[in-house]
Amino acid sequence: MKMIIPTAAAAGALSLCMVLHAAGTKGMAAETALSKQDIKRADSPVGMLAEGEFRGRLRINTFRWNWREESPAKRDNWAAAVGGSLLYDSAEFRGLSSMAGLYTSQNPWHMENGDVGFLKAGKDTTDRYNVKKTGDWGMTVLAQAYLQYRFSETKVRFGRQIFESLLTSANDTKMIPNTFYGLSLISNDLYETTVKAAVFSRQKLRGHTRFHDVLTYRNAEGDSWANNDDSAVNRSLTYQKFVSAGLDPNHDLVVLEASASPTASLKLKTNYTAVPGVVSSATLEAHYTVRVDGYKIAPGVRYMKQYDGLDGRLGAVANLKGDTTGYAAPESLDGRLFAARIDIEGDSAWKLRLGYSKVADEADIVAPWRGFPTGGFTRAMGQYNWYAGTETYMVRGDYSFDKAGLVPGLSVMFRYAIQNFDDTKPGVQADTAVLHLDATERFRSFPGLETRLRIAFADGDAQSAPIPKENPSYSEYRLELNYFF
Repeated sequence: MKMIIPTAAAAGALSLCMVLHAAGTKGMAAETALSKQDIKRADSPVGMLAEGEFRGRLRINTFRWNWREESPAKRDNWAAAVGGSLLYDSAEFRGLSSMAGLYTSQNPWHMENGDVGFLKAGKDTTDRYNVKKTGDWGMTVLAQAYLQYRFSETKVRFGRQIFESLLTSANDTKMIPNTFYGLSLISNDLYETTVKAAVFSRQKLRGHTRFHDVLTYRNAEGDSWANNDDSAVNRSLTYQKFVSAGLDPNHDLVVLEASASPTASLKLKTNYTAVPGVVSSATLEAHYTVRVDGYKIAPGVRYMKQYDGLDGRLGAVANLKGDTTGYAAPESLDGRLFAARIDIEGDSAWKLRLGYSKVADEADIVAPWRGFPTGGFTRAMGQYNWYAGTETYMVRGDYSFDKAGLVPGLSVMFRYAIQNFDDTKPGVQADTAVLHLDATERFRSFPGLETRLRIAFADGDAQSAPIPKENPSYSEYRLELNYFF
């Protein structure tokens, strides 16, 4: 083990929507903007800044990943980061306010510089591009900085921000959240309805210190960790390919989303997400809750249709990893996804979920913005099961020892997912069964302190026919400690 004290890096279809995701991020009260009820009012522009409030978070995050079978491209890896965030919310003056969030992730203990490419779950605790270029494992970045104008129940924001929707998310499970740069609107003015809209020109992934374009893999110089290097990025959509095809490699991300609850039992959602001229998707979702003999039973469905906007101008793009062998239309991004689930809740302490998803045998779903197409239905921790021809079954159980009166502050969750990938496609992994265990403790005796243990076991076998594939099995361990103040 090598110990280094790193230098800090530079801080640095709308009408349909109007008829049919609740605003904000759940469980991140210390990381997001204050609610309307909490906002202080100021009498002057100077008071807007002087009467603002600071919030903070100290954080330790550790990761360990063990492959069952190592290879030249796969090695056991680990990461350990310490850091946190300091957030400032101004007071509000005549509807105008501002917010800024400075984040840092430092890695005093880490793998050798040359091994940074082997990092899996822990890769977002550092900026791999900076490690490769300068050897600096630390990150410090102004990930949020925006102006907000509020009128009635509508908020408009411009700048660097978190934006939660079906396919965009902070996904704040590492050290620094995923954020976007641009203009957004969130409105609750319609009865029992939340409408969201956004146009973003830049994105900063969790393991980056720079904002870059929202879609392309590799930058103009061909560096694979400089632009969008999310684990779910489509690696065929490279910066160089767009330039060679005479297309602009800099794109906007457009999001339109609405959710509504016409009745206490029915929840509806629709979402349209697009990179104009490249790819777009439209999603419909519905959930209905019934009560039977003291149980709450809530079935739900999601249907997503993905539309190709390239018309073959970039060549083969259908597979996220770039190998379109086995795809009927390798130059098309047209695709579909269907998912269903049923939640069963007996009392306030426990809940059971059964989930299913099927991706049509067309193109993989494009979603490198940290919101997951199968999230809430069949996705387990660290899994990407929206490749073409993939079928997944999942069971999930949640139990609150706190609500049951057994252990104050303790809640646990498990998922078991069976993932059947397409055996004829070398661009996707071999089949796996994944067990994910999660335990969170919020200490009542120490308000603001919480710890989280996450464990995953992926079990599968190497495939010899019809296409050879490596053994995908691994075990993963995560331990996180947070103190909010």
